[in-house]
Amino acid sequence: MVTVVAALIQTETGYLMGLRPPHKARGLTWEFVGGKVEAGETPQQALQRECQEELGVQVEVGPLFMESNHTYPDLSIHFQLYHATITSGQMQPLEHVELRYVPKSQLPDYITAPEDAEILHRLLQITE
Repeated sequence: MVTVVAALIQTETGYLMGLRPPHKARGLTWEFVGGKVEAGETPQQALQRECQEELGVQVEVGPLFMESNHTYPDLSIHFQLYHATITSGQMQPLEHVELRYVPKSQLPDYITAPEDAEILHRLLQITE
């Protein structure tokens, strides 16, 4: 099982999501930015590295929002989503076709990978 981390980055305009490139597994689905934890990394270190590689920004990793397990035909993952805040850098889509802050009310309109669908369900249950 592979551990995958992702960032729950929120601003007044919504939650940051990226559109996966068409040539990647689960291509053209929306996701929270992140990736695999490499050997010797903590989940927090992996998330900081992934945000630098995928967005060109540094983040401060906050508390764990949720975690789950999911099995795809090609991969089993332990998924961890952390609150995160961008602290420096100019955000750019280095690994995604597009980046977008999605308002909470529009989250159900986005096609996501199965583990992200569970996150969207939980986010929609939060009252602000």
